[in-house]
Amino acid sequence: MSKNLIVYYSRKGANYVGGNIRSLPKGNTEVCAELIQKSVGGDLFEVETVKPYSEDYNTCTEEAKAEKAADARPALKAYLDDVAAYDNIFVCGPCWWGTYPYPVFSLLEKLDFTGKRVWGLMTHEGSGLGSSRRDLVRFCPGAAVGEGIAILGSEVLRAPESVENKIKAWLAGLEL
Repeated sequence: MSKNLIVYYSRKGANYVGGNIRSLPKGNTEVCAELIQKSVGGDLFEVETVKPYSEDYNTCTEEAKAEKAADARPALKAYLDDVAAYDNIFVCGPCWWGTYPYPVFSLLEKLDFTGKRVWGLMTHEGSGLGSSRRDLVRFCPGAAVGEGIAILGSEVLRAPESVENKIKAWLAGLEL
């Protein structure tokens, strides 16, 4: 039986949801990561920054934009030592400026993905997967990177059963 790891970055608090800023007690990506775990099992690893992003949504987006421009690697509260024990790795995050939040890259670039299977999940409000697959190929050298799934963040709140069914259907199509 394959062993799964679900790595995720998720934003609690102020988020852009369906055209409005709303405060979320749990980020959309965290909900999706937990749905993956519920469906296929595995270990969850939350990517958390040492320096938190602004609680104000608009300020946070500017901070993320600056990180992208600088190709920054924000420091994390914890890192994984390795992923040797896992066969399948799911990398989940919100779409920030067309890709994962840069703290995700802070983690990924320190790991050896040789022989691993990697899939991405991206929550968004209209940008889909962005360049997430290309970036997973870049930051997970040696891995077989499969087709990811884009989940509309506002649908996580509005239609949670629909989101769960989409994730289950996507997972059923993977060779785990």
